Amino acid sequence: MSDRAALLKGIRAWLVFFVVCLALSGATAFPLVHELRWTESALRALSVPQYLPGPTHWIERVRDGLDTADTDYPFLLYGTDWLASAHLVIAVAFYGPYRDPVRNIWVVEFGMIACAGIIPLALVCGPIRGIPFWWSVIDMSFGVFGVIPLYVVRKKIKRLEALGVPGGAQPAAA
Repeated sequence: MSDRAALLKGIRAWLVFFVVCLALSGATAFPLVHELRWTESALRALSVPQYLPGPTHWIERVRDGLDTADTDYPFLLYGTDWLASAHLVIAVAFYGPYRDPVRNIWVVEFGMIACAGIIPLALVCGPIRGIPFWWSVIDMSFGVFGVIPLYVVRKKIKRLEALGVPGGAQPAAA
């Protein structure tokens, strides 16, 4: 396998991994009410409240809030439907670098910027919304862990770009 083919294969594998994680992250925003009920039941079954009362109380509080919103104000949950949709739409954008990595490296760089933006968002909005700091750290980890595969992809795309266009042809000047 040529260097070019190996790089392209690696780029595509990392992009598929990132897109699957992004889509799963988005898809979990649709059934929040049921997920929180399931999580609370699982925590109780595993006796977690006995050992981690703080996080357990937070999960109970969030579940109670979601139950209230679902019962009395279900339109509020429409916002999380849009959040899920946004994740899925952004995931589709990564088809560009999958198809032509060098030309569409900007999508990967955009994703890296979006991952970096999670940190100030969590640090500013978390306290405003009464989110415990430890939960904001979990939220920030999505940006930290999300940027890792994108960083790897960007490095591989730069190496692919350095190899030049196959067949010795040079790209047309813009």
